[in-house]
Amino acid sequence: MNETKGTRILVVEDEPDLREVIRYNLQGEGFELIGTGDGEEGWRLVREQHPQLVLLDLMLPGMDGLEICRRMKEDEATRGIAVIMVTARGEESDIVLGLELGADDYVTKPFSPRELVARVKAVLRRDRREGEAATGRLVADPIVIDRDRHEVKVDDRRIDLTPTEFRLLEALATSPGRVFTREQLIRQAIGEGVVVTERNVDVHIKSLRKKLGDARGLIETIRGVGYRFLEDGGKA
Repeated sequence: MNETKGTRILVVEDEPDLREVIRYNLQGEGFELIGTGDGEEGWRLVREQHPQLVLLDLMLPGMDGLEICRRMKEDEATRGIAVIMVTARGEESDIVLGLELGADDYVTKPFSPRELVARVKAVLRRDRREGEAATGRLVADPIVIDRDRHEVKVDDRRIDLTPTEFRLLEALATSPGRVFTREQLIRQAIGEGVVVTERNVDVHIKSLRKKLGDARGLIETIRGVGYRFLEDGGKA
């Protein structure tokens, strides 16, 4: 069964040659593609076509990609659509802002078609998994997170985590491949209204990695942005 069949992707990219490369490679994987080079048109297509994922360039005529992302995540009808930002600027501030607005991941130009396809599939897989039960066991080999018992095991060995470390690990492992900014992790693992600095998150992650032992490498640092849990346990 081809899991990509019937999955609609909107490409909002103002470089026609790049838009064609993206279309060719993703259609070759079985995805349905629609595209435009204009921001205003892109926002209209998001609302009318309701794709499963939007590849969104940040530098666009008419309406920039960050504004489209902002509108998507503020609109109840479109907030569930996955977003991968595409940027040539590579500026950390733009990437962080896009992730804070709700984007799922990003790729920086130039990128290989193989990398893009992998990112698209990873985000779509993550979205499918996020609908699973919030209780029970979460397995991210060799880590097993038991939400009911509030217990974590690595290679069948129980490790003792603080409540914050547990929530950090749970947030990251529930969405493998997704990049979380430190601010997002503060909200998910610590809560709104609590005075915690981004440096505090780094300290918690350092402690968590130490306790994970040989599995510490599953939590990847994205320099200048935040952290992510490696897709498929980091296996090639």
